[in-house]
Amino acid sequence: MFATRVARTPRHIVIPTVSIRSLSTETVTSSGSEPPLPPPPKHLAVPKPSPARSRLNPAPRPITRRRPSFPTLQLPPSFGRNQILPVADSTRALLEDIVSKFEAPIRYAFAYGSGVFEQDGYTTANPASKDGPMLDFMFAVTHASHWHSINMNQFPGHYPLYSRMLGSSFVSRVEDITPGVWFNAFVPMKGVTIKYGVTTVDNLCSDLLNWNSLYLAGRMHKPIRIIKDDARVRLTQQVNLTSAIRTALLTLPENFSETELFERIAGFSYAGDIRMLLPAENRDLAPHTRAVHLRKLPKNLLSHLTEHYASADIPPREVDESMYWTRLASDPKLSLAIQHELEGIVRYPSTVQTIKGVVSAGFGKSLRYAGNKVGKWWKGFGSGQKSS
Repeated sequence: MFATRVARTPRHIVIPTVSIRSLSTETVTSSGSEPPLPPPPKHLAVPKPSPARSRLNPAPRPITRRRPSFPTLQLPPSFGRNQILPVADSTRALLEDIVSKFEAPIRYAFAYGSGVFEQDGYTTANPASKDGPMLDFMFAVTHASHWHSINMNQFPGHYPLYSRMLGSSFVSRVEDITPGVWFNAFVPMKGVTIKYGVTTVDNLCSDLLNWNSLYLAGRMHKPIRIIKDDARVRLTQQVNLTSAIRTALLTLPENFSETELFERIAGFSYAGDIRMLLPAENRDLAPHTRAVHLRKLPKNLLSHLTEHYASADIPPREVDESMYWTRLASDPKLSLAIQHELEGIVRYPSTVQTIKGVVSAGFGKSLRYAGNKVGKWWKGFGSGQKSS
Protein backbone atom coordinates (compact mmCIF):
# COMPACT_ATOMS: atom_id res chain seq x y z
CA MET A 1 0.00 0.00 0.00
CA PHE A 2 2.85 2.41 0.91
CA ALA A 3 4.82 1.53 -2.18
CA THR A 4 1.82 2.20 -4.33
CA ARG A 5 1.29 5.64 -2.80
CA VAL A 6 4.97 6.56 -3.24
CA ALA A 7 4.85 5.49 -6.91
CA ARG A 8 1.73 7.52 -7.58
CA THR A 9 2.91 10.70 -5.87
CA PRO A 10 5.47 11.81 -8.57
CA ARG A 11 2.79 11.40 -11.23
CA HIS A 12 0.59 13.93 -9.47
CA ILE A 13 3.51 16.35 -9.33
CA VAL A 14 4.64 15.96 -12.94
CA ILE A 15 1.26 16.34 -14.64
CA PRO A 16 0.45 19.83 -13.34
CA THR A 17 4.04 20.88 -14.05
CA VAL A 18 3.71 19.89 -17.69
CA SER A 19 0.35 21.59 -17.90
CA ILE A 20 1.76 24.82 -16.47
CA ARG A 21 4.76 24.78 -18.82
CA SER A 22 2.56 24.20 -21.79
CA LEU A 23 0.42 27.18 -20.91
CA SER A 24 3.26 29.49 -19.98
CA THR A 25 4.83 31.99 -22.37
CA GLU A 26 8.33 33.38 -22.56
CA THR A 27 9.24 36.91 -23.55
CA VAL A 28 12.01 36.98 -26.16
CA THR A 29 13.79 40.23 -26.92
CA SER A 30 14.92 40.36 -30.57
CA SER A 31 17.62 42.74 -31.79
CA GLY A 32 17.01 44.77 -34.88
CA SER A 33 20.35 43.70 -36.40
CA GLU A 34 19.33 40.07 -36.87
CA PRO A 35 17.63 39.20 -40.23
CA PRO A 36 14.15 37.67 -40.14
CA LEU A 37 13.89 33.93 -40.26
CA PRO A 38 13.35 32.46 -43.78
CA PRO A 39 9.99 30.87 -44.53
CA PRO A 40 9.83 27.09 -44.18
CA PRO A 41 10.27 25.00 -47.35
CA LYS A 42 7.13 24.24 -49.25
CA HIS A 43 7.47 20.54 -48.72
CA LEU A 44 7.69 21.10 -44.97
CA ALA A 45 4.96 23.68 -44.80
CA VAL A 46 2.09 22.71 -42.56
CA PRO A 47 -1.04 22.22 -44.70
CA LYS A 48 -4.03 24.31 -43.89
CA PRO A 49 -6.75 22.34 -42.16
CA SER A 50 -9.52 21.40 -44.56
CA PRO A 51 -12.94 22.73 -43.69
CA ALA A 52 -15.39 20.33 -42.21
CA ARG A 53 -17.46 18.51 -44.82
CA SER A 54 -21.09 19.38 -45.03
CA ARG A 55 -23.94 18.81 -47.45
CA LEU A 56 -22.76 21.75 -49.54
CA ASN A 57 -19.05 21.03 -49.22
CA PRO A 58 -17.66 20.50 -51.78
CA ALA A 59 -19.85 23.17 -53.30
CA PRO A 60 -21.83 22.30 -56.45
CA ARG A 61 -20.21 23.09 -59.76
CA PRO A 62 -21.03 26.46 -61.19
CA ILE A 63 -23.57 26.48 -63.99
CA THR A 64 -21.89 26.82 -67.36
CA ARG A 65 -24.01 27.59 -70.35
CA ARG A 66 -22.75 25.61 -73.30
CA ARG A 67 -23.60 26.22 -76.86
CA PRO A 68 -25.21 23.26 -78.60
CA SER A 69 -22.72 21.19 -80.59
CA PHE A 70 -24.97 21.46 -83.64
CA PRO A 71 -27.12 24.50 -84.37
CA THR A 72 -30.82 23.92 -84.72
CA LEU A 73 -31.55 23.13 -88.34
CA GLN A 74 -34.01 25.54 -89.88
CA LEU A 75 -35.12 25.13 -93.47
CA PRO A 76 -37.14 27.50 -95.65
CA PRO A 77 -40.85 26.64 -95.54
CA SER A 78 -40.83 25.73 -99.22
CA PHE A 79 -37.77 23.44 -99.01
CA GLY A 80 -38.54 19.86 -99.99
CA ARG A 81 -42.16 20.42 -100.91
CA ASN A 82 -41.69 17.84 -103.62
CA GLN A 83 -41.58 15.25 -100.82
CA ILE A 84 -45.17 15.98 -99.76
CA LEU A 85 -47.48 13.75 -101.80
CA PRO A 86 -51.24 14.22 -101.53
CA VAL A 87 -53.57 11.48 -100.36
CA ALA A 88 -57.31 11.36 -99.77
CA ASP A 89 -58.50 13.25 -96.72
CA SER A 90 -59.90 10.09 -95.17
CA THR A 91 -56.57 8.30 -95.66
CA ARG A 92 -54.62 11.23 -94.25
CA ALA A 93 -56.85 11.41 -91.17
CA LEU A 94 -56.52 7.65 -90.60
CA LEU A 95 -52.73 7.70 -90.88
CA GLU A 96 -52.37 10.65 -88.53
CA ASP A 97 -54.78 9.10 -86.03
CA ILE A 98 -52.82 5.85 -85.95
CA VAL A 99 -49.47 7.56 -85.39
CA SER A 100 -50.93 9.75 -82.65
CA LYS A 101 -51.84 6.63 -80.63
CA PHE A 102 -48.17 5.85 -79.94
CA GLU A 103 -47.02 7.34 -76.65
CA ALA A 104 -43.34 6.72 -77.37
CA PRO A 105 -41.79 9.81 -79.03
CA ILE A 106 -41.56 9.58 -82.83
CA ARG A 107 -39.40 12.18 -84.58
CA TYR A 108 -40.17 11.24 -88.18
CA ALA A 109 -42.88 9.00 -89.58
CA PHE A 110 -44.13 8.11 -93.03
CA ALA A 111 -46.57 5.64 -94.53
CA TYR A 112 -46.05 3.77 -97.79
CA GLY A 113 -47.22 0.87 -99.86
CA SER A 114 -50.45 -0.22 -101.46
CA GLY A 115 -52.53 0.70 -98.44
CA VAL A 116 -51.62 4.37 -98.95
CA PHE A 117 -51.16 4.55 -102.73
CA GLU A 118 -53.32 2.24 -104.83
CA GLN A 119 -51.40 -0.56 -106.55
CA ASP A 120 -52.18 -3.59 -108.65
CA GLY A 121 -52.50 -7.00 -107.05
CA TYR A 122 -55.33 -6.30 -104.60
CA THR A 123 -59.03 -6.77 -105.16
CA THR A 124 -59.63 -3.59 -103.16
CA ALA A 125 -57.49 -0.64 -102.12
CA ASN A 126 -59.43 -0.12 -98.89
CA PRO A 127 -57.25 -1.30 -95.96
CA ALA A 128 -60.35 -1.63 -93.75
CA SER A 129 -61.82 -4.38 -95.94
CA LYS A 130 -61.14 -8.05 -95.38
CA ASP A 131 -59.00 -8.49 -98.50
CA GLY A 132 -57.49 -5.01 -98.28
CA PRO A 133 -53.77 -4.31 -98.06
CA MET A 134 -51.87 -3.80 -94.84
CA LEU A 135 -50.91 -0.23 -93.93
CA ASP A 136 -47.12 0.14 -93.80
CA PHE A 137 -45.37 2.69 -91.56
CA MET A 138 -41.78 3.63 -90.79
CA PHE A 139 -40.91 5.43 -87.54
CA ALA A 140 -37.57 7.16 -86.94
CA VAL A 141 -36.79 7.69 -83.26
CA THR A 142 -33.91 9.10 -81.24
CA HIS A 143 -33.11 6.27 -78.80
CA ALA A 144 -34.27 2.83 -79.88
CA SER A 145 -34.07 1.05 -76.51
CA HIS A 146 -35.94 3.80 -74.72
CA TRP A 147 -38.58 3.90 -77.44
CA HIS A 148 -39.21 0.16 -77.39
CA SER A 149 -39.38 0.19 -73.61
CA ILE A 150 -42.23 2.71 -73.67
CA ASN A 151 -43.95 1.08 -76.63
CA MET A 152 -43.64 -2.40 -75.14
CA ASN A 153 -45.34 -1.16 -72.01
CA GLN A 154 -48.17 0.48 -74.00
CA PHE A 155 -48.61 -2.23 -76.67
CA PRO A 156 -47.16 -5.50 -75.34
CA GLY A 157 -49.17 -7.48 -77.87
CA HIS A 158 -47.24 -5.92 -80.74
CA TYR A 159 -44.15 -7.91 -79.72
CA PRO A 160 -43.60 -11.67 -79.58
CA LEU A 161 -43.58 -13.18 -76.09
CA TYR A 162 -39.86 -13.95 -76.06
CA SER A 163 -38.93 -10.40 -77.05
CA ARG A 164 -41.05 -9.05 -74.18
CA MET A 165 -39.28 -11.43 -71.81
CA LEU A 166 -35.84 -10.39 -73.07
CA GLY A 167 -36.74 -6.71 -72.91
CA SER A 168 -36.27 -3.57 -74.95
CA SER A 169 -32.47 -3.81 -74.89
CA PHE A 170 -32.68 -7.10 -76.80
CA VAL A 171 -35.09 -5.57 -79.32
CA SER A 172 -32.82 -2.57 -79.87
CA ARG A 173 -29.77 -4.81 -80.36
CA VAL A 174 -31.61 -6.86 -82.99
CA GLU A 175 -32.81 -3.64 -84.61
CA ASP A 176 -29.23 -2.35 -84.77
CA ILE A 177 -28.18 -5.22 -87.06
CA THR A 178 -27.94 -4.09 -90.68
CA PRO A 179 -30.04 -2.51 -92.14
CA GLY A 180 -31.09 -1.20 -88.73
CA VAL A 181 -34.87 -1.76 -88.63
CA TRP A 182 -37.23 -3.64 -86.32
CA PHE A 183 -40.70 -4.53 -87.65
CA ASN A 184 -43.93 -5.28 -85.84
CA ALA A 185 -46.42 -6.80 -88.29
CA PHE A 186 -50.10 -7.76 -88.37
CA VAL A 187 -51.01 -5.22 -85.71
CA PRO A 188 -54.73 -4.33 -85.51
CA MET A 189 -55.30 -0.60 -84.94
CA LYS A 190 -58.27 1.66 -85.67
CA GLY A 191 -60.10 -1.04 -87.60
CA VAL A 192 -57.19 -1.79 -89.98
CA THR A 193 -54.09 -3.99 -89.95
CA ILE A 194 -50.74 -2.24 -89.89
CA LYS A 195 -47.06 -3.05 -90.01
CA TYR A 196 -44.56 -0.57 -88.65
CA GLY A 197 -40.80 -0.48 -88.75
CA VAL A 198 -38.66 1.31 -86.19
CA THR A 199 -35.23 2.77 -86.88
CA THR A 200 -33.14 5.63 -85.51
CA VAL A 201 -32.88 9.05 -87.10
CA ASP A 202 -29.10 8.62 -87.29
CA ASN A 203 -29.40 5.33 -89.17
CA LEU A 204 -32.04 6.72 -91.52
CA CYS A 205 -30.06 9.85 -92.40
CA SER A 206 -26.86 7.87 -92.88
CA ASP A 207 -28.52 5.57 -95.40
CA LEU A 208 -30.15 8.51 -97.18
CA LEU A 209 -26.76 10.20 -97.58
CA ASN A 210 -24.42 7.26 -98.21
CA TRP A 211 -26.66 4.39 -99.42
CA ASN A 212 -25.12 2.05 -96.86
CA SER A 213 -27.79 -0.56 -97.46
CA LEU A 214 -30.34 1.22 -99.70
CA TYR A 215 -32.98 -0.45 -97.55
CA LEU A 216 -34.41 2.82 -96.24
CA ALA A 217 -33.11 5.11 -98.97
CA GLY A 218 -34.55 2.84 -101.65
CA ARG A 219 -37.92 2.73 -99.91
CA MET A 220 -37.93 6.54 -99.89
CA HIS A 221 -37.28 6.65 -103.65
CA LYS A 222 -40.88 5.51 -104.01
CA PRO A 223 -44.06 7.37 -103.07
CA ILE A 224 -44.39 7.97 -99.33
CA ARG A 225 -46.78 10.01 -97.23
CA ILE A 226 -44.96 11.98 -94.52
CA ILE A 227 -46.95 12.08 -91.29
CA LYS A 228 -44.43 13.57 -88.85
CA ASP A 229 -41.69 15.67 -90.41
CA ASP A 230 -38.15 16.45 -89.27
CA ALA A 231 -35.85 19.08 -90.79
CA ARG A 232 -32.77 16.87 -90.73
CA VAL A 233 -34.54 13.99 -92.46
CA ARG A 234 -36.12 16.30 -95.01
CA LEU A 235 -32.69 17.70 -95.91
CA THR A 236 -31.03 14.28 -96.27
CA GLN A 237 -34.03 12.94 -98.18
CA GLN A 238 -33.53 15.70 -100.75
CA VAL A 239 -29.93 14.54 -101.14
CA ASN A 240 -31.17 10.96 -101.51
CA LEU A 241 -33.58 11.92 -104.31
CA THR A 242 -30.87 13.89 -106.09
CA SER A 243 -28.54 10.88 -105.87
CA ALA A 244 -31.25 8.71 -107.39
CA ILE A 245 -31.56 11.08 -110.36
CA ARG A 246 -27.80 11.10 -110.89
CA THR A 247 -27.61 7.31 -110.78
CA ALA A 248 -30.54 6.96 -113.18
CA LEU A 249 -28.96 9.35 -115.67
CA LEU A 250 -25.80 7.25 -115.66
CA THR A 251 -27.69 4.02 -116.33
CA LEU A 252 -30.32 5.16 -118.85
CA PRO A 253 -29.81 5.64 -122.59
CA GLU A 254 -29.51 9.11 -124.03
CA ASN A 255 -33.22 9.27 -124.85
CA PHE A 256 -35.70 7.99 -122.31
CA SER A 257 -39.23 8.68 -121.18
CA GLU A 258 -40.41 9.97 -117.84
CA THR A 259 -41.89 6.56 -117.10
CA GLU A 260 -38.54 4.89 -117.77
CA LEU A 261 -36.85 7.34 -115.39
CA PHE A 262 -39.28 6.58 -112.57
CA GLU A 263 -39.09 2.86 -113.20
CA ARG A 264 -35.32 2.95 -113.07
CA ILE A 265 -35.27 4.87 -109.80
CA ALA A 266 -37.92 2.62 -108.26
CA GLY A 267 -35.87 -0.39 -109.33
CA PHE A 268 -32.69 0.56 -107.44
CA SER A 269 -33.88 -1.12 -104.25
CA TYR A 270 -35.17 -4.05 -106.32
CA ALA A 271 -31.80 -4.57 -107.96
CA GLY A 272 -31.73 -7.79 -109.97
CA ASP A 273 -35.32 -7.51 -111.17
CA ILE A 274 -35.18 -8.31 -114.89
CA ARG A 275 -38.00 -5.87 -115.65
CA MET A 276 -35.83 -3.00 -114.48
CA LEU A 277 -32.83 -3.81 -116.65
CA LEU A 278 -32.28 -2.09 -119.97
CA PRO A 279 -29.67 -3.17 -122.56
CA ALA A 280 -26.35 -1.38 -122.42
CA GLU A 281 -25.83 1.15 -125.19
CA ASN A 282 -23.09 3.49 -126.24
CA ARG A 283 -23.68 6.90 -124.69
CA ASP A 284 -23.66 10.12 -126.80
CA LEU A 285 -23.75 12.31 -123.61
CA ALA A 286 -20.64 14.42 -122.84
CA PRO A 287 -18.17 12.38 -120.72
CA HIS A 288 -17.34 15.43 -118.58
CA THR A 289 -21.02 15.87 -117.67
CA ARG A 290 -21.34 12.19 -116.83
CA ALA A 291 -18.16 12.42 -114.75
CA VAL A 292 -19.69 15.21 -112.67
CA HIS A 293 -22.73 13.02 -111.93
CA LEU A 294 -20.51 10.04 -111.24
CA ARG A 295 -18.35 11.82 -108.66
CA LYS A 296 -21.44 12.97 -106.76
CA LEU A 297 -22.94 9.52 -106.29
CA PRO A 298 -23.49 8.37 -102.69
CA LYS A 299 -20.32 7.48 -100.83
CA ASN A 300 -20.95 3.74 -100.49
CA LEU A 301 -21.94 3.23 -104.13
CA LEU A 302 -18.95 5.24 -105.32
CA SER A 303 -16.62 3.16 -103.15
CA HIS A 304 -17.99 -0.05 -104.69
CA LEU A 305 -17.53 1.35 -108.20
CA THR A 306 -13.90 2.34 -107.64
CA GLU A 307 -13.20 -1.17 -106.34
CA HIS A 308 -14.97 -2.60 -109.39
CA TYR A 309 -12.64 -0.68 -111.72
CA ALA A 310 -9.50 -1.26 -109.65
CA SER A 311 -8.21 -3.90 -112.06
CA ALA A 312 -9.22 -2.00 -115.21
CA ASP A 313 -6.69 -0.43 -117.56
CA ILE A 314 -7.28 3.08 -116.20
CA PRO A 315 -4.61 5.42 -114.81
CA PRO A 316 -4.82 5.64 -111.01
CA ARG A 317 -6.70 8.49 -109.42
CA GLU A 318 -3.49 9.78 -107.88
CA VAL A 319 -2.02 10.48 -111.33
CA ASP A 320 -4.89 12.53 -112.75
CA GLU A 321 -8.16 12.45 -110.83
CA SER A 322 -10.11 14.39 -113.45
CA MET A 323 -9.02 12.02 -116.20
CA TYR A 324 -9.80 9.03 -113.95
CA TRP A 325 -13.47 9.97 -113.52
CA THR A 326 -13.82 10.91 -117.18
CA ARG A 327 -12.52 7.49 -118.23
CA LEU A 328 -14.95 5.76 -115.87
CA ALA A 329 -17.84 7.87 -117.12
CA SER A 330 -16.92 7.00 -120.73
CA ASP A 331 -16.99 3.25 -120.14
CA PRO A 332 -19.89 1.76 -122.16
CA LYS A 333 -20.33 -0.88 -119.44
CA LEU A 334 -20.72 1.66 -116.65
CA SER A 335 -24.48 1.08 -116.52
CA LEU A 336 -24.02 -2.64 -115.93
CA ALA A 337 -21.30 -1.95 -113.37
CA ILE A 338 -23.60 0.38 -111.41
CA GLN A 339 -26.42 -2.13 -111.58
CA HIS A 340 -24.11 -4.90 -110.39
CA GLU A 341 -22.84 -2.88 -107.43
CA LEU A 342 -26.37 -1.84 -106.49
CA GLU A 343 -27.30 -5.51 -106.35
CA GLY A 344 -24.34 -6.13 -104.05
CA ILE A 345 -25.35 -3.29 -101.74
CA VAL A 346 -28.98 -4.39 -101.51
CA ARG A 347 -28.55 -8.17 -101.34
CA TYR A 348 -26.90 -8.58 -97.92
CA PRO A 349 -29.03 -6.10 -95.90
CA SER A 350 -32.28 -7.35 -97.44
CA THR A 351 -31.33 -10.95 -96.63
CA VAL A 352 -30.41 -10.05 -93.06
CA GLN A 353 -33.63 -8.08 -92.60
CA THR A 354 -35.65 -11.04 -93.85
CA ILE A 355 -34.03 -13.23 -91.21
CA LYS A 356 -34.58 -10.53 -88.59
CA GLY A 357 -38.24 -10.50 -89.58
CA VAL A 358 -38.62 -14.03 -88.24
CA VAL A 359 -37.20 -12.85 -84.90
CA SER A 360 -39.24 -9.64 -84.67
CA ALA A 361 -42.56 -11.00 -85.91
CA GLY A 362 -42.38 -14.56 -84.65
CA PHE A 363 -42.62 -17.74 -86.70
CA GLY A 364 -46.41 -17.66 -87.15
CA LYS A 365 -46.62 -14.06 -88.36
CA SER A 366 -43.59 -14.61 -90.62
CA LEU A 367 -45.32 -17.50 -92.39
CA ARG A 368 -48.48 -15.43 -92.75
CA TYR A 369 -46.54 -12.48 -94.17
CA ALA A 370 -44.61 -14.68 -96.60
CA GLY A 371 -47.85 -16.29 -97.73
CA ASN A 372 -49.38 -12.90 -98.46
CA LYS A 373 -46.34 -11.90 -100.52
CA VAL A 374 -46.41 -15.12 -102.52
CA GLY A 375 -50.15 -14.69 -103.11
CA LYS A 376 -49.63 -11.15 -104.35
CA TRP A 377 -46.87 -12.31 -106.70
CA TRP A 378 -49.04 -15.13 -108.02
CA LYS A 379 -51.91 -12.77 -108.78
CA GLY A 380 -49.55 -10.46 -110.64
CA PHE A 381 -48.06 -13.38 -112.52
CA GLY A 382 -51.48 -14.66 -113.51
CA SER A 383 -52.67 -11.27 -114.72
CA GLY A 384 -49.48 -10.94 -116.75
CA GLN A 385 -50.09 -14.31 -118.40
CA LYS A 386 -53.68 -13.34 -119.32
CA SER A 387 -52.64 -9.98 -120.77
CA SER A 388 -49.93 -11.61 -122.89
